[in-house]
Amino acid sequence: MKLFRDVVQSGKFSISTELTLKKESTVGDINRQAEALGEMVDGIQVVDNPWSWTHMSAVSAASLLLRSGVDPITTLTCRDRNRIALQSELVGLRAMGVTSVLLKRGQHIPKNHPLQASNVFDTTGLELLKMTNELNEDRSINQGETFFIGTTARAFRPGEKWKSNALKIRARAGARFLQTQLCFNTNIIRRYVEALIREKLTWKYSVIISLAVLPSVETVTWLLKNLPDTQIPINLARRLESAADPGREGIMICAELMQEISEIPGVSGINLMTMGDPESIVEAIKASGLRA
Repeated sequence: MKLFRDVVQSGKFSISTELTLKKESTVGDINRQAEALGEMVDGIQVVDNPWSWTHMSAVSAASLLLRSGVDPITTLTCRDRNRIALQSELVGLRAMGVTSVLLKRGQHIPKNHPLQASNVFDTTGLELLKMTNELNEDRSINQGETFFIGTTARAFRPGEKWKSNALKIRARAGARFLQTQLCFNTNIIRRYVEALIREKLTWKYSVIISLAVLPSVETVTWLLKNLPDTQIPINLARRLESAADPGREGIMICAELMQEISEIPGVSGINLMTMGDPESIVEAIKASGLRA
């Protein structure tokens, strides 16, 4: 089984994607996605109840992916678990054979959430990074391999005097790859990665850019409302709006951006967020020419 960690650290351009998970997801759903995507990507990211939606647990889904011969990149957040539960999940993931984790603080649960759940936030995102790195360094735990640890970052246009102390602190805490928010603006990506290079942060991190296949202009509107850090140029929205087949246009937009981003110095890979249609992700990867 190829590992996301090995591909990224080898210097090859990596492609990963998200698993589509729902409350009603079954083992068959996971297996079908693993079969469709497994040969096209270097790992499949398993999200952790994003936007407070309840679905199959990330740890359970990761186990099913491993059974299918696909490397899971498992996301854990601080929102829903205290530090005992987080340590327990990490020990379990390591014993299962998971080698890459993406660690986040997590978003607050909306006040009108139907489950009326409480935020936990017993740890900060930085504490979670340190906790995971300490597990890597604990010689008394000999099951499984050490984790390739990821963190998140917001791509923007930094000024010449920008210093990213937060990213440097997270690198010292054990983070080895960083993944941006959804960013379809290659000018922003270039400026941001140039700043990372200037700060020598690409020596510490492998940089992964988040993209998605946009099926419609309505999806663009939803993303900008619910994920305000998302960067989508107006010309791309207009292309979708005027296209005779928006779904196909979204695939071609994603493929063109993948190809362009793969040529930006300092970028190590792309992660394709799911909009619920694994086949469109396969088509975008094929159209990009980045996979035979």
